[in-house]
Amino acid sequence: MKISNNWLKDFVKTELKTERIGEFLTDIGLEVEGIDKFESVKGSLEGIVVGKVLTCEKHPNADKLKKTTVDVGNGKILNIVCGAPNVEAGQTVPVAVVGTKIYDKTGNFFEIKEAKIRGEVSQGMICAEDELGLSEDHGGIMVLDETKYEVGKNFADYFELTNDEVLEIGLTPNRTDAMSHYGVARDLHAFLSTNQQKSQFNKLASEVLNNEGTHDFKLEIEDAELCPRYIGAVIENVKVTESPSWLKDRLKAIGLSPINNVVDVTNYILHGYGQPLHAFDADKIADKKVKVGVVKPGTKFTTLDGVERTLNGTEIMIKDGQDSPMCIAGVFGGENSGVSETTKTIFLESAYFNPIAVRKGAKLHSLNTDASFRFERGVDPNLTRTAITHAIKLIQEIAEGKLVGELLEEYPKKIEDNYVILRFSKIEQILGTKIHREKVKEILKALEIQVLNEIPNGFEISVPAYRADVTREIDVIEEILRIYGYNKIDAPQKISFTPVKLSANDQDELENSWAKTLQSLGFNEVMNNSLTSVKDETDAVKLLNPLSGDLAFMRKSLLEGLLQNTVYNINRKNEDIKFFELGKIYHKREKYEERKQLAIIVSGRDVAENWLQPKSAVSFYNLKAYVKVLLERLAVSYKEVALSDERFSDALAYEADGKILVRIGKVAPALLKDFDIDQDCFYAEIELELAQELRSKNELKFKDIPKFNKIRRDLALLIDKTVNYQELYQIAKKNKSPFIKNINLFDVYEGKNLPEGKKSYAMSFELLNEEKTLEEKEITEVMDSLIKAFQKEFNAELRS
Repeated sequence: MKISNNWLKDFVKTELKTERIGEFLTDIGLEVEGIDKFESVKGSLEGIVVGKVLTCEKHPNADKLKKTTVDVGNGKILNIVCGAPNVEAGQTVPVAVVGTKIYDKTGNFFEIKEAKIRGEVSQGMICAEDELGLSEDHGGIMVLDETKYEVGKNFADYFELTNDEVLEIGLTPNRTDAMSHYGVARDLHAFLSTNQQKSQFNKLASEVLNNEGTHDFKLEIEDAELCPRYIGAVIENVKVTESPSWLKDRLKAIGLSPINNVVDVTNYILHGYGQPLHAFDADKIADKKVKVGVVKPGTKFTTLDGVERTLNGTEIMIKDGQDSPMCIAGVFGGENSGVSETTKTIFLESAYFNPIAVRKGAKLHSLNTDASFRFERGVDPNLTRTAITHAIKLIQEIAEGKLVGELLEEYPKKIEDNYVILRFSKIEQILGTKIHREKVKEILKALEIQVLNEIPNGFEISVPAYRADVTREIDVIEEILRIYGYNKIDAPQKISFTPVKLSANDQDELENSWAKTLQSLGFNEVMNNSLTSVKDETDAVKLLNPLSGDLAFMRKSLLEGLLQNTVYNINRKNEDIKFFELGKIYHKREKYEERKQLAIIVSGRDVAENWLQPKSAVSFYNLKAYVKVLLERLAVSYKEVALSDERFSDALAYEADGKILVRIGKVAPALLKDFDIDQDCFYAEIELELAQELRSKNELKFKDIPKFNKIRRDLALLIDKTVNYQELYQIAKKNKSPFIKNINLFDVYEGKNLPEGKKSYAMSFELLNEEKTLEEKEITEVMDSLIKAFQKEFNAELRS
C-alpha cells in the first residue's frame, strides 16, 4: 500500500523527516518496504527559465532548422538552434539552459549541452510542452504570454508543482484500520504521543452541509444482515470534468490514474479515509428508488469492465426500483449506471456491507478491487457518514454540485464496539515485564480504546468497531506492545527449555530419520503446494471455493510437483536431480482419504563427471538402492511384485503384510513430455503411515560383529531369459540352511556363446557360522542344495 507523506501530514502534524516516520511505522507493525520520490512534473522544471527570442533566421546549413538569439535575463544572450516550425522573433518562451535535464515519459533523461548543430553553436533548447512534461502537445514550442511571464525568472515559479515522498507499506491483512492515510496517521500519532514525540492529530468529523430543496429518491434495505448501514445523497447540477491539479497529484502519487472529478473524489475518500464510496448516474435509477438485497440466481449483469457475469443469487446487489442490478455491492459497479461526462445528477453511496458476503461475491467473480479489499475485511461503520459528507463537500467545490434534500440513511442495528476485560497480570505474563497502569491507560487512549471502568487487577475497556481484528484480551495486549515498543522489552538473560525426545513409535521420528538419511546421500528436500490443477478429475478432491482454476483441487500424487521442480532446475542448467518430499495426497472414493508419503525423484547423473570416474547416468537401480537403504531401518520383510501404473513405463512395488509399501518406476515418456522434460526420470513413493505401522511391529535389533569370517561362494547359472533375478533370490531365501547370510547378483551376460533364449546370471553367496569356522563339507552341502533347487525350479545349468 502506498502512502503519500504530504497526504499523511494532512492528518498528523509532525516535523519528522520521512525516513524517520518510516522507521516508526515499521516499529509499530506497519512495515515500510521502501520510500520513493514523486514529482508532478519530472525534474520539477529545474533549469528552465523564461526567455525572449530576439532574432530568428533560417539556418544556413539546414532547411528545417532556425538560428535564434534568446535573452534569458541578466544581460545573457544565448545562441540556440531550434527546429520548431512556430518559433519567431519577439516570442516569450521557456528555455532549457546548459546543464538542464529533460525527461521523457519513461523517466529517462538527456542533459542539455552546448553543441554545434550543422556548424552553428547552440547553447540551450527552446521547449515544447511535452518536453517539459506539461502536456502531450508537440506541435511546436510553447509560446508564453509576455504580460504574465518575466524574462529571466525561473519557469517553475509560475506553477504549483508537487514534490512528495511515498512510503510503500507491506500491510498485514488484518489491519483494515490502517488501509488509508487517516488510519496510518492515527497509528503514527498514537506512537508519537506516547513516546515523547511532538505531533498533532486532526481527527475527522462530519462536515456541515448546505442542502436545497427536496428529492423523490427512496431507499430500501431488504436484508439488514447483508447491509447493516447505508447512506445515500442526491447531488444535482454536477459538471463532470477534469479534476484540479492538487487532486490529480494526490492520486498520481499513490499510483492511481485520475478519471474525472466525481470518480476522483470517491478514490480520494477511499484512500484518504478508508471508506469506499460509489457514485451512480441518478437519472439511470428506475423509479428513483435504491434497493439493497439479492437477485434471482442466473441473472445476467454487465460490470464496468464490459464483462457480462451470471449472478448466483448470493451477492449483495444495489438495485433500482424495478429490481434491475446496478452494482455488485462493495465490489464493482455496473456498466449502465456509472458516471460519465453527460451525467448531471449523481446518487452518492456510502455503506457498511457484510464482510463475508462481499468476500464471497468478489471471489465468485474473480474481482479484486480497492473497495472489496477493504469491505471484505471490515471498514469502520462509524466513518460512513463522515466520509460521505466530506465527499459531498468536495463535489460541491470542484464539480459545482448542489446537495438536494436530506441524506437517505438506514442503520437498523448499530454495530457495537467490542467489550474486553484487560488484566495487568496477563500483560505482565505475556510481555515478561511490568508496564505502569497509567502508561497502559495512556496507550489505550491514544489507540481510541475507551476505559469504561477500573477494576482491581485491570480495566474494562471498549475497543472501537473499526478495529475488527481486536476482539480478545490478547489482541489488546498486542496493541499495547506495538505502541509501547518491542525494543523496550528486555531479552531474558537465560532461556530455559526442555528438549523433546521422540520415541521410536513416533512417525515424526521416522520422517526425520529418513530425511537426514536422504540428505546424507545428496538429496535436497522440496515442499510443494497441496493445491493444484488436475487433468483427470476421477477420485479428485475439488475445493468448494477455489482461489483460481490452477488451484482448484487437492493433489492426488506428489509426482507432478516433483516434476515441476525438476523441469525448473533443468531449465536453469541444473540437470542432476535428487529431490525428496514429505507430503500428503488426497482422494475422494467411498469417503475422503488422506495419506502421507515420502516421494523421491532422481534424474541426470548419479555421480558428477570427473577425471577419475566417467559420466554415469542415474538408473532405476540407483533409485532402488536408495529406497532399500531407507527400508533397512524398518526391520521388515517385503516382497517385490510387478506394478501396473499409468505414471510409469516400467515399475514394481514392494508389498508388506499384503499392502503396497513402496512404488518404484521409470516415469512414462508421455508424462515427461507434458512437463517438457527430455531426460529420464525415476520416481519412488513410500506410504509413511504403513511404514510406521510395520516399524512399530518389528523392533530393529543389533548384533555383535561375528568372531568368525564369512565364506563366499559364486555360482554362474545358465537360465531361460524369462527368469528374473527376484525369482532366483526368493528360492535361495527359502533354503533351510542357517549359514546363508547374503545373496547378491554381480554379473548378467547375454550374447555370444550362449544358446538361443538363454542368459547367464552370476550370483554370490556369503556363508557364516557364528559359533565356529565353517568346514568345507558344510559349505558343499549348502551350495549343492542351492544348485538342486535352481535346477528343479528353473532348469538351471552350471557354467564353468
